[in-house]
Amino acid sequence: MNILILYSSTDGHTKKISEFIHNIICIGNNIEIYNINNFLQSESNLSKYDFVLIGASIRYGRYRKNFLKFVNRNYKELNKIKSAFFSVNIVARKKDKNSVHNNPYIKKFNKLSKWQPSFIDVFAGKLDYPNYNFINKNVIRFIMYITKGPTKTNEIIEFTNWENVRNFAVKIINY
Repeated sequence: MNILILYSSTDGHTKKISEFIHNIICIGNNIEIYNINNFLQSESNLSKYDFVLIGASIRYGRYRKNFLKFVNRNYKELNKIKSAFFSVNIVARKKDKNSVHNNPYIKKFNKLSKWQPSFIDVFAGKLDYPNYNFINKNVIRFIMYITKGPTKTNEIIEFTNWENVRNFAVKIINY
């Protein structure tokens, strides 16, 4: 199968998840993986792929513009082929917001997009306080304080359930 993996990553964690999935599904498949910005600049055509996987992160309650621009520009073609989408957000660290049925950013995606992926999932992201700039560190810390999350700015906390990511990748293989 010819598979395209695209990611829209703010701090690199969505890229890490995309690469993890790539490593699981690569056997017996021809896979290309791109930052969505690089794919937007290329001459590539979606129709040459049998399956397209796109992962996108959330920052301050929003998907990045590059992701939305790509999906809204290409939804007709995406809807013609097998595809999947995953969202990466810190809200998914909570049990009552860690599924496609209860995650607010999956609901937001469904409202903002005409793309209808074959399947969707959501994964909790990562807090990387030491690598945030002063403004991001303090804004994110305030958001974490309000939502009863971790606020120690010397910590790196990865909330991702890698077994869930593995199961998602297996779902792609078996699709």
